[in-house]
Amino acid sequence: MTIKVPGKLMIAGEFAVLEPYHNLAVLAVDRFVYAKIEGDYENRLTLLDFQLENLAFDFINNKVNIAINDRRTRFVGDAMTIALTYLKEQGLNPEPFHLSIKSELDDESGVKYGLGSSAAVVTSVVTAILTKFLAAKPAEELIFKLAAISHVETQGNGSGADVAASSYGGLLRYASFQAEWLHSEYIASNSISDLVAKEWRYFSVKPMKLPQNIHFCVGWTGKPASTAKLVDVIRQLKSDNLEQYEKFLHDSEAAVGTFFKGMEEESVADLLEGVKANRQALATVGKHANAPIETPLLATLCNLAEQFGGAGKPSGAGGGDCGIAFMPSREQATELMRAWEEAGIKPLALQPNSHGAMLIE
Repeated sequence: MTIKVPGKLMIAGEFAVLEPYHNLAVLAVDRFVYAKIEGDYENRLTLLDFQLENLAFDFINNKVNIAINDRRTRFVGDAMTIALTYLKEQGLNPEPFHLSIKSELDDESGVKYGLGSSAAVVTSVVTAILTKFLAAKPAEELIFKLAAISHVETQGNGSGADVAASSYGGLLRYASFQAEWLHSEYIASNSISDLVAKEWRYFSVKPMKLPQNIHFCVGWTGKPASTAKLVDVIRQLKSDNLEQYEKFLHDSEAAVGTFFKGMEEESVADLLEGVKANRQALATVGKHANAPIETPLLATLCNLAEQFGGAGKPSGAGGGDCGIAFMPSREQATELMRAWEEAGIKPLALQPNSHGAMLIE
């Protein structure tokens, strides 16, 4: 069977989502990771993007061990560990299988666009193993929670919004489980099943709908960015100048609230106002923290969106990667993408994807 899992773009509420009860808008997009799983005479793993094929692995003492010392297998190995441990706790003992992963989230040249590839890969691994060995189709929340546990334990931080987009699909109003909370609960839990069954006190997710009359555009600046580094710099501002940090949280929450109001009431004016206000909040906190959230090319991307009657902002941590824009008409969207190309920004043919992780064959 083959599982298809979408990548993501952050839409509004970046950085603030790392604090309890602050909402973020995240969107699943139509670029995918594929996981193929089939019964085999021995356990094997293939990671096509790394040219790693038919790697033997075993699952002993609740740990997957892959027969290669390559750090690039960590996310996959840890996700397999979490999924197989969960199945074992459910009284299941899977037969050997061959799991093969292929991603189309990055450019064919290997360039990273910032579409959440590690989260989508982890979600694909969890979904493939659960779908093959559970009697019933796994619930989105179960997939999300197991993938989130795995991703946090491998990466050590993050909001989990990219995992949510890959698990649930569509446009989501999301509040993070808080990585520190999840890690401490994982350490303290008797089992993964117990941790999955309990209420995650900070976490919430709600599907939203984009208004019909809005056109979504994505532009890539040609420069990959390090989310982890930028997050550390912004979090440092909390220690250095709490007043500026708290003002950012207030401004971000207000902007995201306006954006969601625009969504719920199908008001393009509110939606665009929310995007512009969030752009401003992010640019301001970047200046205060001396972090290059809005690079010159991202600023050009956003300014052109406004010039053509819409609104744009960096997507995710900024510092490079992608910017997004919402435009009130197809004509304005087309004009914008033409202007982006002239300015050295690559328009990406990405659109919202309504489904999360799903079985396709």
